[in-house]
Amino acid sequence: MTTPSKTEDRIAEHLRALYGEARLGGLVSRVQGLIDGHLSTSRSATPPAPLTEHDAILIAYGDQISAQHESPLATLNKLLFARLSGIITGVHILPFFPYSSDDGFSVVDYRQVDPALGTWNEVRAIAANSRLMVDAVINHISAESEWAEAFRRGEPEHLETFIVLEPDTNLSDVVRPRDLPLLTPIETVDGVRYLWTTFSSDQLDLNYGSPEVMLYILDLLLFYVLNGAQIIRLDAIAYLWKQIGTPSIHLPQTHHAIKLMRAVLDAAAPGTLLVTETNVPHEENLSYFGTSGDEADLVYQFALPPLILHTLISGDSSRLTEWAFDLDVPHDDVTFFNFLASHDGIGLRPVAEILTAEELEALVRLPARQGGKVSFRNLPDGGRSPYELNLTYLDALTDLRESPSRALDRFLTAHAMMLAMPGMPGIYFHSLFGIRNDLDGVERTGQARSINRQKLDFSFLMSDLDDVKSEPHRIFKGLANLLRVRAAQEAFGPWKGFQPIDVGPDAFAFVRGNSSSRRILCIHEVAGKVSEVHSAARTGSATDLLGRESVDLAQIQMAPYQSRWIALEPSD
Repeated sequence: MTTPSKTEDRIAEHLRALYGEARLGGLVSRVQGLIDGHLSTSRSATPPAPLTEHDAILIAYGDQISAQHESPLATLNKLLFARLSGIITGVHILPFFPYSSDDGFSVVDYRQVDPALGTWNEVRAIAANSRLMVDAVINHISAESEWAEAFRRGEPEHLETFIVLEPDTNLSDVVRPRDLPLLTPIETVDGVRYLWTTFSSDQLDLNYGSPEVMLYILDLLLFYVLNGAQIIRLDAIAYLWKQIGTPSIHLPQTHHAIKLMRAVLDAAAPGTLLVTETNVPHEENLSYFGTSGDEADLVYQFALPPLILHTLISGDSSRLTEWAFDLDVPHDDVTFFNFLASHDGIGLRPVAEILTAEELEALVRLPARQGGKVSFRNLPDGGRSPYELNLTYLDALTDLRESPSRALDRFLTAHAMMLAMPGMPGIYFHSLFGIRNDLDGVERTGQARSINRQKLDFSFLMSDLDDVKSEPHRIFKGLANLLRVRAAQEAFGPWKGFQPIDVGPDAFAFVRGNSSSRRILCIHEVAGKVSEVHSAARTGSATDLLGRESVDLAQIQMAPYQSRWIALEPSD
């Protein structure tokens, strides 16, 4: 009798939790078959290198930038070579599949590249020189997909692909991220059926209660790896498993499903990283690390964007510092995916239990001054709550009553804080190049999120970057300098030490690195005034890596919105 391997034990544990003992044997063997098939196909593949301080990810749409006579994906690759070599090591291409709505997140075919963007050849070309993050939009699929059409035709193999309920089913306990109906009527050969749609009527939630759905998705993840993915982003994964009578978010089955995916990738494609995208309160977000580092390799640090925004708008670091003292991960091999802006808005739910009602209201008032929007979500009691701010991060930090340089200083300080935090940083395309609110886009589409999804022409962007007086040039130059300095310091590695320091409300400070090697004292002035920081009884002088100057550690002088990354030798 063959003794089960540790991998088989892990896989069996999660399949048992999801589908019960009766179906376990057949499912374990089928999953093992997927692993064996992948290993035989990718036998010569080199595992991805571990993350280091060099790694930084660009977040962009596949058609974020375009040029004549070439595919958008080829143009994106050209940009990576022309301007970002040595600054950015990877790219998260937002969903690049055929889609029907939601700017790519209503996927029609998981295994095809949208012909308007390019082909798998262009995707693999990007992956050959950059660490590629691919979106697995696996909570739902487009209502125009072949799976949906097969369901409408009544084909037996797809009758359990979606979640079908009676229209009067009591779903009042379900947590909703959007202000839309939860059940959508679909015409089929057998009459009208009501399908679960968490996000929109065009996004039909998949039924993971069906093992066939799970097996297809596991195979899909391995398909992405074969085509160059080193990092897989699990979109909206918190809503994966549904159970009537529960909130249908963060259910134990969802965690088992992610752990199953992790076990399969560990066995078939070691080194492939799973990132969970869960725009929820901070403590709930942390649960996706698992209990022993057996779930996500990285989780999106959703609390960081609104917390840093609050800090720089209020000129007070107290909330951010207090939060930082409690920041921790459950295992040495997991870390955060840090970011400030993305294709979505600035989420407020992650800080609902960190900021006060008055502090949240101050953030909600921000978009109005810049033509931005605020999106809301429904509450179980029938009320509504602010869900996200819709405007670019640069505009969020801009006060039109001030000099434009003040906004740029705040913006660069915000990114200095984010880049110095433990984890791997991601920088949204619009932030890296200083793109402002696209108010015309909002008017054209009627969608608030269009405000920070503007697409650009390659030649126009290059012209802006070459103009030393332009805002995009100054922002890109500032961010590029931060990224280069970060990449040169081992202390900024994703798993290196992190020690917050309370230096008062005018600055946010912490030390990165381990005591046995060079550490970095990171201080960021947030009040917009000249100040002096006393650094916890440290004495002597040290070098500010950003200002390239010597500083007195006992009394560190700070200009308005200045960032200092000060090198501390082991004896300091």
